[in-house]
Formats: sequence, C-alpha cells, structure tokens
Amino acid sequence: MAMRRIYSEIKGKKVKELPAYIKSTFSVETVKTSVRKSLDNYNEKYIQTSSVEPLLHICFGGMAFSYLVALPNERRHLEHQQHAKEHGGH
Repeated sequence: MAMRRIYSEIKGKKVKELPAYIKSTFSVETVKTSVRKSLDNYNEKYIQTSSVEPLLHICFGGMAFSYLVALPNERRHLEHQQHAKEHGGH
C-alpha cells in the first residue's frame, strides 16, 4: 500500500521536483517515525495477543536469510561442476 501511495504521488511530479520530494519523504526522522509506528503496530497485533505468528515469522525469515547467505557459495559450486563437466575435468 505504501508503495502504491508513493507511486501515485511521484506520478504527478516533474523530474526537477523529485529530489526535494524524496529528501522530505525519506528523511531520517520520517524513517524513524515510520519504523517505530510499524513496530508498535506489530507488537499490538501479534505480541500482545499471544499469537504464534511471530515464531513463524522468525522461522521462515531465518530460512530465507540462510538460503540467501548460502546462495553465492552454492552458485560457485554449481558453476565449477558445470565447467568440470564441459572440460572433462574432475
């Protein structure tokens, strides 16, 4: 929803107006306020209601993070394996 709002606001602006808009929209204070508000909403929605969903968020987030961290190493391994197959190597 936030991206849609930002897109609709940017759509009507001229290129010369964009730096000022972006600077004001993504200032340090605005970002801090937005993050604080998001964390408060998350706390109210999941933590205060004793929901099990935060545990699922941690599990799936950890799984996605570990996959992304291991991906470059796995790609190097697969490229090496493909190169060895093409050149008859080890």
